[in-house]
Amino acid sequence: MTLKGKDLERLIPQRFPFVMVDEFEQCDDQQAVTRLNVRSGNYFLLPDGTMAETGLIEHMAQSCSALAGSRSKGDAAPIGMIVEIKHFHCTRRPQSSEQIETRVVFGLTFGQMTLAHCTSCIGGETIAETDLKIFVE
Repeated sequence: MTLKGKDLERLIPQRFPFVMVDEFEQCDDQQAVTRLNVRSGNYFLLPDGTMAETGLIEHMAQSCSALAGSRSKGDAAPIGMIVEIKHFHCTRRPQSSEQIETRVVFGLTFGQMTLAHCTSCIGGETIAETDLKIFVE
């Protein structure tokens, strides 16, 4: 099932204009796929029309947030923060009008800390990968 708009907003604490996930599909309790259409006016868009690497990381983090929100039993989206970014590798920045598809895989969870691996692709081409350590309230 794909969530968009208001249904997606209940999973993440971010709100317009800082939402970096347009679609969310939960694969299971540990994995999800998200999509973001890079539009002109995106906060992370650079003058050359590409998205900054920090925008990719924020998109990946919000993708993790959406998966954590889908697992939450409460009405409000859980609040979380990036504790550590490891092994970030970006082969190219997305351009305006491209769609980023990101697969999030949760690994070990210990208390309120979760390890996640994120892979972002455009048209089947892997453009970025990272490992995140996330604290979720």
